[in-house]
Amino acid sequence: MKVIVDVNDNKGDFILELLNNFSFAKAKPISPAKAQLLEEIKEAVENLNLVKQGKLKARPAKDLLNEL
Repeated sequence: MKVIVDVNDNKGDFILELLNNFSFAKAKPISPAKAQLLEEIKEAVENLNLVKQGKLKARPAKDLLNEL
């Protein structure tokens, strides 16, 4: 199982050391850019699910491409 944990920078080293002391867990930090990318992907998936449920209106891809 993979888990993302958001930790204050001043406690990050402590948490990494703590988790790595467990034989059943591996922990490694990710860059701020990668963390932001993961958040944006999560938001996109949530929006897609809302569109599928009919709770959010989607834009046609043609309209999106015309904006570019």
